[in-house]
Amino acid sequence: MKLRPQHLPMLATGLVMVALFATFSLMFPHFLSVRVIADLFNNNAHVGVIAVGLTLVILSGGIDLSVGSMLALSTVVVAVLIERFHWPPLLAALAALGVGAGFGAGQGLIVQAGQLPPFLVTLAGMFLMRGLAFAVTPASVAIQHPTVQHLAGLALPLPAGGRLTLAALMFIAVMAAGLLVAHFSRFGRNVYALGGNAQSAALMGLPVGRTRILLYTLSGAMAALGGIVFALLTQSGNPLNGGGLELDAIAAVVIGGTLLTGGTGYLAGTLMGILIYGMILTALDFHGGLNSAWQRIAIGGLLLAFILLQRFLTRASARMRAD
Repeated sequence: MKLRPQHLPMLATGLVMVALFATFSLMFPHFLSVRVIADLFNNNAHVGVIAVGLTLVILSGGIDLSVGSMLALSTVVVAVLIERFHWPPLLAALAALGVGAGFGAGQGLIVQAGQLPPFLVTLAGMFLMRGLAFAVTPASVAIQHPTVQHLAGLALPLPAGGRLTLAALMFIAVMAAGLLVAHFSRFGRNVYALGGNAQSAALMGLPVGRTRILLYTLSGAMAALGGIVFALLTQSGNPLNGGGLELDAIAAVVIGGTLLTGGTGYLAGTLMGILIYGMILTALDFHGGLNSAWQRIAIGGLLLAFILLQRFLTRASARMRAD
């Protein structure tokens, strides 16, 4: 396959991922292990699930700042329905997914019908959903249902003591489904066309409005699913969950090579971005002497570098088309 400018950000992401893994493996003797690699999926499954939906939104030229608050709302909805109203866990999870999809659809409808900036609409949604999470319960609610505890303990055994938890397997399944939707479906082609040029997509007869509403519906549902995954990991619901998580997910998507202007990017790149994010967190745990501020510094530095790379490649691609 011929290497094109739009492939370079994902290629850069792959090189950064390999370089970081090699560096951390040399610094920490036990970093290069099946257990550590599996834990990159186990510990970051909720971020990864959210990043799948967010990647599609950003590919369309949009943004969704409400995903962290939606995760919090989802965890408290699940916890309260199970512990206080004695709902079966499956029904509670379906209710949380319905809440997420409903809020996402509402945001998409407002963006489309009012032709409003997604940044402002989802910023309002971020505050609204966080407030609703605190309205449902102002404090953390532990989930003590035996089914949830059993599901939290399920894992696929791997060689050398590694294991993939149910949360990680859900993340992998969502990523696989996202890859199929983005790259092998009419909806995925519409998303790329919308991100490339919304006016041209409309002139071509593509369902721009419906696609945009479906995208935000999907993003809301994925954020709610991320909340379900997080509730499974922590066996609790807390309105404080997910603070700043929307920025982590956006950073992973951008580091993965998806252009913030839309139209260019790959979910495989987002997967690598999530793994880079997880490796930095894991390296801090291995070191032990560094505080969590270094995570933000490292992620911020990488994000700035990739934004500058995107800007350079966008200009280079424009010059190539002009010539």
